[in-house]
Amino acid sequence: MTIALLTDALEDRPLEEALAWCAQRGITGVELGVGGYSPAPHLDLEGLLSSDAERRRLLELLDAHGIELVALNASGNPLHPDAATAQAHGRALRGALELAAALGVPRIVAMSGCPGGPGGGGWPVFAGGAWLPDMENLWDWQWEQAIAPYWRELSRFAVEAAPGVDICLELHPGTSIYNAASFEQLREVTGENVKVNLDPSHFWWQGIDPVTTARRLGDSVGFVHGKDTIVHPERVALHGVLDFRWPADADTMPWHFCAVGRGRPLEEWRELLAVLRAVGYDGPVSIEHEDPTLTPEQGIEASLEGLQAAMEATVPGHARS
Repeated sequence: MTIALLTDALEDRPLEEALAWCAQRGITGVELGVGGYSPAPHLDLEGLLSSDAERRRLLELLDAHGIELVALNASGNPLHPDAATAQAHGRALRGALELAAALGVPRIVAMSGCPGGPGGGGWPVFAGGAWLPDMENLWDWQWEQAIAPYWRELSRFAVEAAPGVDICLELHPGTSIYNAASFEQLREVTGENVKVNLDPSHFWWQGIDPVTTARRLGDSVGFVHGKDTIVHPERVALHGVLDFRWPADADTMPWHFCAVGRGRPLEEWRELLAVLRAVGYDGPVSIEHEDPTLTPEQGIEASLEGLQAAMEATVPGHARS
C-alpha cells in the first residue's frame, strides 16, 4: 500500500508547489479534483481534455516530483433535481472518465448522487431512514425513476469511453448509495467497472463497522480514503448522531471528522488495512483532510503519521519515508 493525498486540501498552493510539498513528506500519489463538489484547484478539466500538450505537461510535472496520479475526483450529485446542477456534475463525471482514460489513470472517485422526490422541487431528498408512512417507498421510487437508469447507462458509457477505468463510489450518507446493501443493489444494474471508494470515516459515525463492510465488499473495493472520525459519547447521549445543526462548531457537535488515528485507535486502522489486503486491495490510501481542529498542513501530516504507523504493523517491508 502507498499513501496519496486529495490535493483539494492544499487549494491555496499552486499544483507544482503542492506536489513538492507532498514529495518532501514521502507522499507518493495524488488524487486531483476535477469538478462537482470539488473546486478543482489543480486541474483544468476542459483544457486537459482538449489538449495533448497540456496532458503531457501535467504528466511531466508529476514525474519530475516522483508523484503518481492515482485518481481523479468528480464527487458530486449527477441526480440533482435541479437540472443545471445535475448537468454540470454529470459533465464533470463523464469528463473525468474520459480524462482518466487519456492519462492512464485507473480510477475516478465519485458519488452516486441523490434525486428529489415525486412531488418535484429543486432540493435532493435523502431516503435513508424514511420511517414515517408519508415517506415510505421514497427510495424505491428514486431507484426506479433516477438511480438505476442513470447508473446503468453511465456504466455502459464508461465501458466505451474509458475502458479499464473504475468508478469508485464513496458510500456517503446523503447520497443514495451509502452502505453495502445499497451498493450491492446498484451492482445488479451496472457492470464491474462500478466499485467502492471505502472511506471509513462515514461508517464510524453511523455505527457501521468498516472492517465488516470491507469483508463484504471484497474485490469491489477500488479505492480507499484515509480519514477518521471522532465521536463524543456524552454528546451523542443527548443529540444522537443525526444532528440537524450540521455543520457547526466542532466543540458542540456529537461527532466530526479528524486526522487518522485521532478518532479510532490505530489498532482499528491496522485491522482495516489488513482486511483490505486480505480481500485483494493493495492500492493507495488517499488522505482526505477534513479535520476542523487542524490546518490543512497539520491535518495531512497527522494523517500521514497515523497511516504510516498503521501500515508498519500490517504491510510486510513497509518503512517510514
